[in-house]
Amino acid sequence: MSIGGDVDGEWSVWRMVRTMVPLLAGLSLLQMASGTVLETFEATLLTQPSLLVLVPVQIGTAGNLASIMCSRLSTQLHLGTFELSPSNPAIRANTVAVFGLAATVFGIVGIAAWAIGRVLGGSLGLVEVLTISLVSGMLLALVVVVLSVVSVTASYRLGYNPDDTTIPVVTNLCDITGVLILFGVVVAVL
Repeated sequence: MSIGGDVDGEWSVWRMVRTMVPLLAGLSLLQMASGTVLETFEATLLTQPSLLVLVPVQIGTAGNLASIMCSRLSTQLHLGTFELSPSNPAIRANTVAVFGLAATVFGIVGIAAWAIGRVLGGSLGLVEVLTISLVSGMLLALVVVVLSVVSVTASYRLGYNPDDTTIPVVTNLCDITGVLILFGVVVAVL
């Protein structure tokens, strides 16, 4: 089966719809689970505005990093240069880039969340917020790398176009794992 979808290699709107509707429906159900987790931390979020600021930024940034990595890996797949191997220099380079971006962005986000939290009356210190942001961000970067490689590989092996399937999968899964990781780190730090 070709990457483009149909056996004869032609792109098909019907095939894309048939593939994406169940996938997006399933991912939507998982998003509801993420909302349930958020609800359990409502009291903590309302008393600590820094954490409230971190939630959308953390999961959004993780989804963005995952989208970038999936896009790059999908392009390599289409060019015939993608090889699922730890020795693949492209995977290693993208992994280093994701971790570098994560360290930079989540560091800046931690400082900004702390400052906004202080203005809004929060009591968390800079070290606490920065630690929460960086540790959860770097754990999310690891999730991003694993999910990106697995989703591109699985999509291809199942005969789907990774350009259609991987970004919705990784962004939704990063949302869910992002919430879980963030609050796991919050519990560990506080």
